[in-house]
Amino acid sequence: MRKYLFFLIVLLGSKDIYAQKDSVTLNVEQVLEIVRQYHPTVKQANINIEKSIADIRIARGAFNPVISSSVAGKTFNNTNYYEHLNPNITIPTWYGVEVTAGLENLSGDRLNPSQTKGETSYLGVSIPLLKNLVMDKRRAYLKQSGIFKDMAYSEQQALVNTILMEAASKYWEWVEAYQAYEIVKENLIISQRRLEMVKATFQNGERPAIDTVEAMSQYQAFEFQKNQSWLKFQNEGLELSAFLWQSGNIPYQLPENIIPQNGWDNEAAIQSFQLNLPELLASARQFHPELQLYSQKLDILEIDKKLKFQELLPKLDFKYNHLSKGYNVLASEGFLFRNNYQYGLKLEMPVPFSQGRGEYKKANLKIEEAKIAQSQKSLSIELKIKSYYNEFLAMRNQVQLQSKMLANFEKLLKAEETLFQNGESSLFLINTRENKVLETQRKLIELKTKYFKTVYALQYSAGLLK
Repeated sequence: MRKYLFFLIVLLGSKDIYAQKDSVTLNVEQVLEIVRQYHPTVKQANINIEKSIADIRIARGAFNPVISSSVAGKTFNNTNYYEHLNPNITIPTWYGVEVTAGLENLSGDRLNPSQTKGETSYLGVSIPLLKNLVMDKRRAYLKQSGIFKDMAYSEQQALVNTILMEAASKYWEWVEAYQAYEIVKENLIISQRRLEMVKATFQNGERPAIDTVEAMSQYQAFEFQKNQSWLKFQNEGLELSAFLWQSGNIPYQLPENIIPQNGWDNEAAIQSFQLNLPELLASARQFHPELQLYSQKLDILEIDKKLKFQELLPKLDFKYNHLSKGYNVLASEGFLFRNNYQYGLKLEMPVPFSQGRGEYKKANLKIEEAKIAQSQKSLSIELKIKSYYNEFLAMRNQVQLQSKMLANFEKLLKAEETLFQNGESSLFLINTRENKVLETQRKLIELKTKYFKTVYALQYSAGLLK
């Protein structure tokens, strides 16, 4: 695949491609690889992933240590009230506990009696005992940002799954148009030879003049169909070009000398595809990106529910500092309420928790709503897989049946040509048989390309196109 991709990159970047006379073939996997690499929508999805990674970094910033320093002083009426210097560092932790350490230098003539003059230091913790103990906004945002990154990946996979399906579908329509053109072109050549043969036999007095009119009418009909088929092939190529881009977000238009790969109707390319219904359903339930999005959304809502539950709890915070004279906080004696300490306990409790109860109820309703939507999406995907699977089986049988019909009509045409050479048939009957063969050939091509489209649609329905 890398070799094919390199070849196509060189090919798509060539300025002289329109001057090439030899045809270059293009298969479906090469088209899909170009879409994966260069399609603008896929690249935008990759940008969303990078943005979600940046959001994680932002959320982690809430746990970064914070260094701060304050300097304050007051002099009034020639009196030095105070001079205060307080550098400190606060370290947030995952469990809501904050560790704080700092130094103080306090001097002046009008100090608060509860303050300690001179150089001091402290080391302490702040602990939420009820609200924000299990979950707080910092932890919630970090957890959610990680899930948002997973959601960005799932959204990218869902988007790629859809775009690859659309590109594959358009490729097979392009193949159908080209093969229809090739069939008509071959029939036109045969019709031209027959016209020349009929003219020669007429000039030799072996055929009536009306046979030349009959042969000419068939030739003109094929020529008309050839022109129509060529127009359709060109237009299908333009629509396929909408999925083909070059590096640098440069659009690309397929030139006339690029045609579908030979052997397009062999099934080697889809041998690795999952075509077993129970396995398709199981894979979709576990890995379909759209279902993963719902699971990830539920995870985010569960985190939000835990956060909203905190609003039902009273706010009870405990703060403790170990104090030391001088700047060596570990040098002072006493610890944990024995000596040289400072503590605080703060209680806040809104009554009757109306906002908290409302927010918690709303969080539960959002989860219920998401679960209902998840069930609906799961059912929709399951029905889509079964529908495409039924179509896949039907198309496979139809292709086999149409192939047998074509073989029979070709035998009838050959038999009619033999009778015509023996003077036992007419050119009208040959043309009738030939038109039936052409109609059956075109129908077979249509069924084969629909069969391949259905195979890719089946992979798409299970979320397997990546």
